[in-house]
Parts: sequence; structure tokens; C-alpha cells
Amino acid sequence: MQLNRIGRFGTSPDCSPPQSGSNSVGKQQGHYLIVAENRVAPSCHLWTHVREYLQFDVDVVESVRPLLNLCASYAYLSPGYYCSLLAEARGQTVIPSVKTINELASGHAWQNEADTWDALLNDALVVSGRYSNESELVIDIFFGEADCSSLQHLTSAIFDFFPAPWLRIQCMRNQRWSIHAVTLPDIKTMSAQQIAFDNAIDTFQRAACVVRNCDRKSSYRIAILHDGDEVLPPSNIDALNKFIEAGKQVGADVSLIDKSDCHRLLDFDALFIRETTAVNHHTYWLAKQAERAGLAVIDDPQSIQRCTNKVFLAELLRAKNIPAPRSLVLQHRDLDEIDRIEAELGYPMVIKAPDGAFCRGVSKANNRGEFLQIATSTLLHSSLILVQEYLYTEFDWRIGVLDRQVLFASQYYMSAGHWQVAKRDAKGHAQFGMARAVALSDVPPDILRYARDAANLIGDGLYGVDMKMSKRGAVVIEVNDNPNIDHGIEDGILGDDLYIKVLHALIARIGTHRSLSR
Repeated sequence: MQLNRIGRFGTSPDCSPPQSGSNSVGKQQGHYLIVAENRVAPSCHLWTHVREYLQFDVDVVESVRPLLNLCASYAYLSPGYYCSLLAEARGQTVIPSVKTINELASGHAWQNEADTWDALLNDALVVSGRYSNESELVIDIFFGEADCSSLQHLTSAIFDFFPAPWLRIQCMRNQRWSIHAVTLPDIKTMSAQQIAFDNAIDTFQRAACVVRNCDRKSSYRIAILHDGDEVLPPSNIDALNKFIEAGKQVGADVSLIDKSDCHRLLDFDALFIRETTAVNHHTYWLAKQAERAGLAVIDDPQSIQRCTNKVFLAELLRAKNIPAPRSLVLQHRDLDEIDRIEAELGYPMVIKAPDGAFCRGVSKANNRGEFLQIATSTLLHSSLILVQEYLYTEFDWRIGVLDRQVLFASQYYMSAGHWQVAKRDAKGHAQFGMARAVALSDVPPDILRYARDAANLIGDGLYGVDMKMSKRGAVVIEVNDNPNIDHGIEDGILGDDLYIKVLHALIARIGTHRSLSR
């Protein structure tokens, strides 16, 4: 598993050129060319002294071969810096790139990733139980690997963001661990780490050769991210198998992966997420990784960010005049204006946590006492909540939209004796109402029109728009970035064509990325 990740590393958009999304490195043959002051490992046959590399004529450089820059220093305008700079000018992929060198020198380029990396760091150290008595920690990462296996998710994320032979992570703990610095050490300062570094180079080289020389069975490689333990996944196992079978018909190798396969992400051309998404979650992080590496991605990070927050959706629909239930976005201080809230919405009211999913975080208040209790409790976890009028219908419409066009339609009936599609017990177990696919010709035109309009405000991905046909007409309840595609329900009209259409959309995105890289 490590070999695949390391070997296809050259597809990272940070290795310039080629441009983001290029697969050219994966097609090159043989090992990386190593440039250094001295031979760094016994197996490194393809190496040259940096002095000789800097003197090469363009015609002499083997431009199809990727390059590992293992110079003693990457300081600005040093031989190591010029090595990466000239490699890019000569059309070679180089690790580290000038972009990586400069961003690590600035010390600030990774700050947007800090929360995600800190969470991965704390999760890893809890699992390993190591360093429990320490307040400071230094982690050395050699080609994405560290000496603690539980840190693999973190080291892979940092290596994918900053592709470099050797990264040093400085961590400190107050109440929780946090990363304070990510640096690119001078290789000439290496001493005790030399053996581990040499072994990492050997592994990197062997992996590069193995992966580049393997035959591709399909023109496209698509990963489906799923969680086999998820109680209510977006696609049941039969649907996942349908995607795999559909892949054979369209020339795509479709593979199931889970979050533990994050280091394999660059083995694929596309990522299709079939796991319930959230922003503070590995689904969002993996989507960002995949997008940054030039993969086609559904759900893309922006869609996840927009769709998983109901407050954002309510404001977006209001601003764009898309019909929706009457809604109020409330802070804690607004609860003092209970008379105004009751006058505008009336009872019953629906109270929603911004990031709820599958009917979680959604409650109904039938009177003032229930409203204040639910709203106060929900505001303990979020500075804003969404409160909406209650619209009863026998069923909800779910309209699937892909590439800005309506793909399928379904009806989700309320659970027996309940006001929602899913009825949950105290243990969180859900009982669902009946669901069935409906031919688009049998769907009210306004439902289709407003569903498409609402989804197109989010992007051009795959969305499920929840709607009701109320007394005043069609209204949009919310837009989901990760709609259900279950065998036996959503595919009831299109059958296998539903899975083929989704894969065709991913393949079209792959083609676009490849054209851009060329």
C-alpha cells in the first residue's frame, strides 16, 4: 500500500511542471534521477552531482525522468535551489519543487490546514498512547513516512501538501497538541536519521519503478470512498457493486476505498464519495487532498462546505428568490424576542442544527416551552440555528441533479406515525418510510425547475434537492451534496443507466483535467 502512494507521487499539483492533474509522471519509466553532492544510498544508481546537473545542456537532460533534489541545502539561490528551478525550466518534475521550497521558507502557507492537521495529530497520539508525558514533540517525515504508524494519516496529509524528501514537524501541547512549525531541514545536518532516510529513498525508488511499469487495465481509475460500518450510508452495498459493474462497461476500474486508504489517493484519477460528508471530517479533508492533486472529485470540497450548513443554504435560497419555507436564523440573544418569532412562524416550528444530516439535529417544537428548550440546547453547540415553519406533506420529493441537469426523482414518504422521513429511537436507530423512484415526466414541472435552480447555485456536481409541494406551491427544503443512490430505490426508473451516467460525469471530468495538464 505504501508503494502505490509513493510511486504515483509525481501526480501532485505541487510538482511543477506538469500542471495540476497530470498523469505524465505515472507513465514515465524507471527510477527518479537523484541530484546530490554525494551518492545517498547504495541502490541509487541514477544519480548525478549537482555541479554536473547545473552544467547540463537542455539537450543532454533526460527530461522525461522525474528528479529528486537531495542537495545539502535548499536556501534561496543555493545550488539546491537552482537544481529545482532549472529542473522545472527543463520540463522535469522535481521533488521538492520551487513552490514547496518557497512556501516552507515563508512559514505561513500551511496555516489554512492547521485545524485539520492538529485534529489528525491528536487522534494519532491518542491511538498510539505515546508521548503522553511530553509537552513538545519533533516528527521527522521521510517521503511521507514517520516512525509511528498511527501518524500515517497526518504524515500523508503533510507530505501531499508539501512534497519534500525530509520534513520536520514541531509540535507543542497545552491542553491539546498543535503543530507550531513545518520546516525543510538542510540534509547536511542529518546524522542519527541517516539510516532511516537512506531506507526511505530505497523504498521510494523501488515503488516508483513498480508502479510505473505496471500495466493499466482501464483508461480511468475511480475510487469510491465508503464506510462499511456506516449505519445509513449514501449507497447500499448493492449500489456500490452496481458502480463497479458499470465501470467495466465504460472502461473504468472502479475500486472501493475507505479512510485508511488515504495514502492510495494518488493511485486514482477520480474520487467519488459515498460516505456521509461533513466539514470537520475526513471526507472533507480527502476531497481537498484529491482536488489539490488534480483528481476529478464528487463531492468537491466547496459543495461539501456549502451543503452541510443549513444556515448557509437558507440564506442562499432567500437571496436568490428560490421558494423555501419561511425561515429565521437565530442567535441566543434572539430568544428574548419569542413573541416576534411566534408571530412570524407560528407553531409547530422546525429547529435545525446547521450541520445536521439524515434527519439528525432536526426537531419539531409544538409550543413555547418545547421551542425554548430545544433552541437553547441546540445553541450550546452552534452560535446560529435555523428555525423554519412546519410544512406537512405526505412525502418529500428528492430530485437528483448532476452536471446542472436533473438526473432522477424519488418520493420519500414519512415514517409511520412520525413527521419525518426517518424516525429515530433513543439509541439512534432509524425507521424509514417507503421510498420509490418516479419518472421525470410524472414530476410537477415546478419541482424540477426549482430543484435544478437550487442545485445550480451550489455547483455542477451531484446533488439531491429535498422539496415539498405545499399549499403555496413547490418549496426547496435543502440541497444535499451527498444524495442517496441506493439499488432498489433511486435506480427504480433508470436502472443500470443511473450508475453509468454518474461514471460518465466523472470520466468527463478526468478528460478535462488531462486536457488541462497537456
